[in-house]
Amino acid sequence: MWSCVLSNETDDRADQRLCQDLGLALSVLSLAYLLVCFPTGLCYNALLVAVNLSNKVSMTMPDVYFVNMAVAGLLLGALAPVELLGPAYTRWPAWDPGNEVFVGLLILFDVCALVTMYSTALLSLDYYIERALPHTYMSSVYNTKHVCGFLWGGAALTSFSSLLFHVCGHASAKMAECAKMRNKEAADGIMMLVGYAVPAAAVLYALALVLRIRREAASLEPDPGSPDPAAQRLLLASVCAQFLLWTPYYAGLLAHAVSGGAGALPSRPRGSTYHFLRRLAQLLAFSSSFVTPLVYRLMSRDFSHKLRRLLRRLPGRKRGCGHAHDPAAAQQVVT
Repeated sequence: MWSCVLSNETDDRADQRLCQDLGLALSVLSLAYLLVCFPTGLCYNALLVAVNLSNKVSMTMPDVYFVNMAVAGLLLGALAPVELLGPAYTRWPAWDPGNEVFVGLLILFDVCALVTMYSTALLSLDYYIERALPHTYMSSVYNTKHVCGFLWGGAALTSFSSLLFHVCGHASAKMAECAKMRNKEAADGIMMLVGYAVPAAAVLYALALVLRIRREAASLEPDPGSPDPAAQRLLLASVCAQFLLWTPYYAGLLAHAVSGGAGALPSRPRGSTYHFLRRLAQLLAFSSSFVTPLVYRLMSRDFSHKLRRLLRRLPGRKRGCGHAHDPAAAQQVVT
């Protein structure tokens, strides 16, 4: 899958050997992702969406954010084989960087990335609101439609400026308006700012406020209305996972924007290493679609109960005596 065409301008055998070694490592990692993480991520994301949408009454605002991240993960998972098997490696004509389909898929990737990071930021802020004002209306599931509309609509509008730069970068030079905007580095800089810097600032601010509330509440009696500690562990795990996986990708965008494009990068061994790191960072970004539902599955206390309810609703499912003795089923009947 890896091609050393980027370093063919040099005949140094050491450079070619380095490029081939890095390419082999990246190809192995990509195949491992496609064979293991890709199908597992699709299954878990689809299961996360189905389980929560089938139990809308019991959904909480964190569940809403995770459902949006799961939908974004499904789209990222669908884009992963297209990207990892083609564009930067095989140079298939259909994936020429000037092709409209390529630009469309790139914008879809940006939208999914924005939804993921914005959901993580809002999850942190919503947890702070829940700690400061337990049982407030702001952190209820009744705002689900508004939250989903804000996430996807805001991500689409935010990526529109980046779309203009990409489209104008491949448009005819006769268009005076586009000729002034033919700068992909500017698009990468915008994505770095709105897709990483702003959500990171929001998450850090929310976590600082949560820590301050915890210090103030340490000297007081426990509040029975305070959020479950498991929710805090889920929050910290998801935030750390998202930023750990997306930081290398956005760091690559920043490096590309600051350096002024690939033409300013070295074409010797450092150039091969740079392109390898960029592709590895992209692979880590795709891995977020696999890690997020896995974290939710392992750390959410209500997921197993919701899954059992969903399985009992499937057609052809026999309901015997064991159904009557199921505590979750009994609780569902009472409610």
